[in-house]
Amino acid sequence: MKQSRSTLPEKKLIGLQVRTNNKTEIDSMTGKIFPIVQRFFQEQLFAKIPNRTKPGTTLCCYTDYESDHNGDYTYFIGEEVDTLKDVPAGFKTLTIPAQTYAIFTTEPAPMPDVIRNAWFSIWKMTDSDFGGPRRYATDFEVYDERASDHQKIVMDLYIGIDA
Repeated sequence: MKQSRSTLPEKKLIGLQVRTNNKTEIDSMTGKIFPIVQRFFQEQLFAKIPNRTKPGTTLCCYTDYESDHNGDYTYFIGEEVDTLKDVPAGFKTLTIPAQTYAIFTTEPAPMPDVIRNAWFSIWKMTDSDFGGPRRYATDFEVYDERASDHQKIVMDLYIGIDA
């Protein structure tokens, strides 16, 4: 994976969320993330999100960490918006705080391997690998036009760090 670093301003999102942990997600039979992702796309829920800033760019966020990557967290899938007004029924909001990120860009690979392999690599990294300690505030994945071919997905993972 290629690595870079950037500080981003606050982002506002509208989407769906579920509480889970990595132990639950390792087994596809017990995982809670895949069903919510499947629903988001199959029911085209993204089209119901008002005030989208980049239609077609999906953010998958990991936030409200109980501890570190071993504890519970909230998984959120949605799109960035200009405002958190007019939130449709059944949708949630998330505000990602302004923070510094270690950004990892994957090599083209099929789903779900691309995401699993990226996270397995990240979980093995040390603070020095990130360029600072992980914040465990909000981390997120960006799926844009590079994710249209599900056999050759390229995505960016933003890992919040203390700069």
